[in-house]
Amino acid sequence: MAKKPATPGYEWGDGLMRGRSNRASETAVVIAAVVAALYFGRDIFVPLALAVLLSFVLAPLVLQLRRIHVGRVPSVLVAVLAAFIVIFTIGGVIGGQLAQLAERLPEYQVTIKAKIKSVRGSAGENSIVNRATSIIKDLQTEVAQPVDAADSARPAAQKPVPVEIREPPLAPLQIIQRAAGPLLQPLATTGIVVIFLFFILLQREDLRDRFIRLVGAKDLQHTTQALDDGVSRLSRYFLMQCAINIAFGIVIAAGLLAIGVPNPVLWGILARLLRFVPYIGAVLAVVFPAILAVAVDPGWSMLAWTIGLFVAVEPIPSQVVEPLLYGNSTGMSAVAIVVAAAFWTWLWGPVGLLLSTPLTECLVVLGRHVERLQFLDVLLGDRPALSPGESFYQRMLAGDPDEAARQAEIYLKGHTLSDYYDNGGPMAGLGLAQLDVNRGELSHPRQLEVRETIAGLVEDLSEHGDTSDDDKPDAQALAVRSLWAATGVLCVARRGALDEAAACMLAQLLEKHGLAARVIPTQAVSAANAARFDAAGAPMVCLSYLEAGGFTSARYLVRRLRRRLPQAKILIGFWGLDDAEAVNLNAIAETGADLIATSLKRAVALCVEEARGPAAAKAAAE
Repeated sequence: MAKKPATPGYEWGDGLMRGRSNRASETAVVIAAVVAALYFGRDIFVPLALAVLLSFVLAPLVLQLRRIHVGRVPSVLVAVLAAFIVIFTIGGVIGGQLAQLAERLPEYQVTIKAKIKSVRGSAGENSIVNRATSIIKDLQTEVAQPVDAADSARPAAQKPVPVEIREPPLAPLQIIQRAAGPLLQPLATTGIVVIFLFFILLQREDLRDRFIRLVGAKDLQHTTQALDDGVSRLSRYFLMQCAINIAFGIVIAAGLLAIGVPNPVLWGILARLLRFVPYIGAVLAVVFPAILAVAVDPGWSMLAWTIGLFVAVEPIPSQVVEPLLYGNSTGMSAVAIVVAAAFWTWLWGPVGLLLSTPLTECLVVLGRHVERLQFLDVLLGDRPALSPGESFYQRMLAGDPDEAARQAEIYLKGHTLSDYYDNGGPMAGLGLAQLDVNRGELSHPRQLEVRETIAGLVEDLSEHGDTSDDDKPDAQALAVRSLWAATGVLCVARRGALDEAAACMLAQLLEKHGLAARVIPTQAVSAANAARFDAAGAPMVCLSYLEAGGFTSARYLVRRLRRRLPQAKILIGFWGLDDAEAVNLNAIAETGADLIATSLKRAVALCVEEARGPAAAKAAAE
């Protein structure tokens, strides 16, 4: 049997795909194992997470005590003791408030029944409420009717005899066990948190070194700096968040006290805790006092004032205070915050809901500073998943100039047109496209599509200027416009459609500065067509090169242009290089050009500078 010939590259490609599949499977298994460990080991991981977060809050206090020459162990003890005194004090206040609320529940029940009757009475006989109530009663009657009929049909002797079960009196030890049982779990959790917190603060530097050893031992300087920066940022964030939430809770408690809602201290503390949960925290915080306002007040004014209090107070910290202190964002995307809240609540219950944002914030910081965990920043962070160049290139491949124009409009609100072309995505996107061309992954028809899409974008941005309000044209600039308006600048695309797209952007920028410009396609300056190339009187030629290092082909093209335009200045734009690389490679001498630029903005500045020389000389002669 003849052996089937092997397809070139098949075995390598198949192995690569199998390797990627294996890595994806291994990653999925690791994630599933971690989630399972967090779920089944929540009795340990919940106290550990609480201890880690408290360590971020208490670390600055420990450092301050160390600076005034308090020992390491006493500093940690003082900080931990102060923290738990505050926590137990708040817990005692919450317990007392809940006890008061429980005593008054029968009174509130009467008010709620009266309010329901008033609502039903005001709704009318044919209202939806009454009809829904009637339907529910009918359904209950239908469900209970067979059982009642069967019971009535039985003889009296067969009817079940009611039996009452009474427990024997409890012994004193059993009473103690029943009373202390509900307290054992919180006390055990608190004890574990205290132990974890003490050792985390005591061994802070040692834990940091071990973490660096695990994730970044090859680059100690960068990893240490990134980790210290991340920890300091988290500490400042949590401290400011705690201060803001405390102030928010105090204002809410004072407002509810003035309105007359019972137990305002309890609802102030609850509002402070729930505010750690973005978006939905404030909504959850208003639910309980609103229900209580309905139960207390025979009318509806207390409910309206309670809701109005939260609506008026919440925007102040979220829209004014927090943006001033640490920016407009927590560093996480809105979707990540909601998903994280649902995930941690499912994993650890109500405690997970309160810890969801701080824990997710820690993961985002790790993803930004630890290379192996970078996927966490991509999944959870609020930074764009694609760079400006990648995003622009994706829009070009999708043939979506409208979306690219929308992004450009946003960028141009604070930048000039040349800044957008150089730094906002277009030139970097064309560079990525050129790399795909070099690898043979972008066909010629797709290159033409990219060029046409960019041409449409350039047309859409034609109304935007390339000068700021402080950069008005001077006398020399006006003279340049009159001198070069007729002859203009030739923007030559060297290799293909992508270079031509870059030349289109350059030509538009030159026209914004008063220099007439036109784009010359690649075929017009080829060796076969050079003799027919007509550009008499052109004072400047700009060659557009997206591919870095095309010095040899540039040298031959410069020679052909020298023969056709001996009087013209020649500028080459190597858009794939930076200024340092251009200088180090001595590209001007190697290509024979007069000038070299690595950005559109620099190319425009050089053209304007060259044009001003003859303009100034002409003005002086006159």
